Amino acid sequence: MTNPLILLTAGGTGGHLFPAEALANVLKAAGARVVLATDKRANAYAGAFPADEIVEIPSATPSGRSPLQMAKAAFVLGRGTLAAFRTIRRLKPAVVVGFGGYPTVPPVMAASLIGIPSVIHEANAVMGRANRLLARRASVIATGFEAIRGAPDAGRSRRIHTGNPIRPAVLEAAKAPYPVLTGDGPLRVLVVGGSQGARVMSDVVPPAIELLSPGERSRIVICQQARGEDLDRVRSHYARLGISFEAEPFFKDLPRRMAEAHLVIARSGASTVAELSVIGRPSILVPLPGAIDQDQAANAKILGDLGAAIVVPQPEFSPRRLADEISAYLLAPDRLTRAAAAAHSASITDAAERLAQAVLQLASSDKKGKNP
Repeated sequence: MTNPLILLTAGGTGGHLFPAEALANVLKAAGARVVLATDKRANAYAGAFPADEIVEIPSATPSGRSPLQMAKAAFVLGRGTLAAFRTIRRLKPAVVVGFGGYPTVPPVMAASLIGIPSVIHEANAVMGRANRLLARRASVIATGFEAIRGAPDAGRSRRIHTGNPIRPAVLEAAKAPYPVLTGDGPLRVLVVGGSQGARVMSDVVPPAIELLSPGERSRIVICQQARGEDLDRVRSHYARLGISFEAEPFFKDLPRRMAEAHLVIARSGASTVAELSVIGRPSILVPLPGAIDQDQAANAKILGDLGAAIVVPQPEFSPRRLADEISAYLLAPDRLTRAAAAAHSASITDAAERLAQAVLQLASSDKKGKNP
């Protein structure tokens, strides 16, 4: 099929939009046209998205136990599906590709009802609720991890393992070799909490650095993502300790900073785990607690089982525990080098190409089916 139009749908956080961005780059290089359907929350990340057009579709996440909240969310999703109907009839995409989260529900649902083939991509090691809802309607179910929990058995024949698509900036950063820590050299630590930050990092990491001995502290160089409301206290804490640091709400060049780090302290969202693997960096991972599906815990376990990461449940993530882990790395820096190699062993660098191939094949086969 010549120059097919592919409608990508993702929203909410960078964790959904970044893999969609990676796929969009490959599709456009192959000659396809790309339109992004997203929700208003994603505007912070969608500005530079490589799409011919960006369409906002109403969306909501059914959460909480209040019947009123659930009814409001259902109403918004219904309104979003009507808007998606109009968008799909106007654009006439060859395929609709959803990247998880409830913002993908209206476009993929509308595509199914109209008869447009669809692909859903599950980035996590546990299938999310939105993708479980859409799985029986999807033509293809692509997964970021080979082993995935929560996926319906009925869709096994439509399932392919592609890995998680990686942005060009991450692939460029992956060219940098691991910066081996010398016996008395600085330990560069990157602290991130996902695209929206995590307060626990601001609560635990600065006090942990304070617990290190003066000699250990003198070797620490911190680059930390902190929420706006936490930024001043994080900065003042590090300034009082007299260590070298940068602290900002968001780093646009995060892949480069990850490549420069000896150690990454982070949540374990699917994009973070994939980028740690492709760039090949050791990590201390603190999965988001309280999630219904415990997807971040499953993601972290992949790297933990390889020896690429130390996985610390949030109730155990204390300043003392973190200080002890950092001290141990300073005493045995070869552990960092081995963990970096283990992380890289799990990388899939051509995931976007694999997913693009599946999407374009689906577009081509559907076109042939309609025009025998």
